[in-house]
Amino acid sequence: MITALAAAGLLALDWSDGCRPVAGAEALWRDDVRYVFVGETHGTAEAPAAFADLVCAALEEGPVVVSLEYSVALQPTLDAFMEADTEAEARAILAAYPHGPFVHHDGRGSEAMLDLLLRLRAMLREAADMAVVASVPDSPRVDGFRQSYAEMDRAVLWSRQAMAQPQARVLALVGRVHAEKIRRVGSPLGLPAAAHIRPEETLSLTLAHQGGQAWICLDECGAAPIPETDDPTARGVVLTPQQNGKFDGLLALGPVTASSPAKP
Repeated sequence: MITALAAAGLLALDWSDGCRPVAGAEALWRDDVRYVFVGETHGTAEAPAAFADLVCAALEEGPVVVSLEYSVALQPTLDAFMEADTEAEARAILAAYPHGPFVHHDGRGSEAMLDLLLRLRAMLREAADMAVVASVPDSPRVDGFRQSYAEMDRAVLWSRQAMAQPQARVLALVGRVHAEKIRRVGSPLGLPAAAHIRPEETLSLTLAHQGGQAWICLDECGAAPIPETDDPTARGVVLTPQQNGKFDGLLALGPVTASSPAKP
């Protein structure tokens, strides 16, 4: 469906321009898959870089909507960042925004995430069939309505992004839990965001746990160890069901390194 609609004039991105092939990624670009979710552990250097490489590969197959885990309130700033004439101007626009992860540093405001934004900005100058959108709704906090409703709102945003550009594939980088595809019984989360979308139209990857560290904010923020629970030799996209059906596969990048907060 989607691959067949790729525009004949779409510019093929040159790997030498900073895009690296991700082993096994070709399995993601099936015609029946409209959404590709990457569930990451926030605060690594490797996950945002690999996601950018996946965006490069997807653009060679057709139009792409890149959906990032930032508040929809950031969208005007995100648009201005992407449209800025110079990198210095883009950085200044982002630095001027008074809220969000580049102020509070929960891992989504890391050096690696800033690098991802800068790479996406460069891609936009070459790829007309690409959009970069924020995907966290400003859902009100209402007594008696738990996280499950916010997950539903995320799914609605994703579906609206897809419907706004029906020929495009949506690539979303989110925290791991939002990319799960089955119900969390007894949890306030209930049905994760990705599980609200027809499963046949989605592929969901989880960042493999292969050791290393991530910048994580719990009681305090800092580098924290990542467990080694997955095959340490796996690399790239591995489409094998994971965690009893929560995910369709792994994005295996080896041991990861913590990415500290950015100063845009």
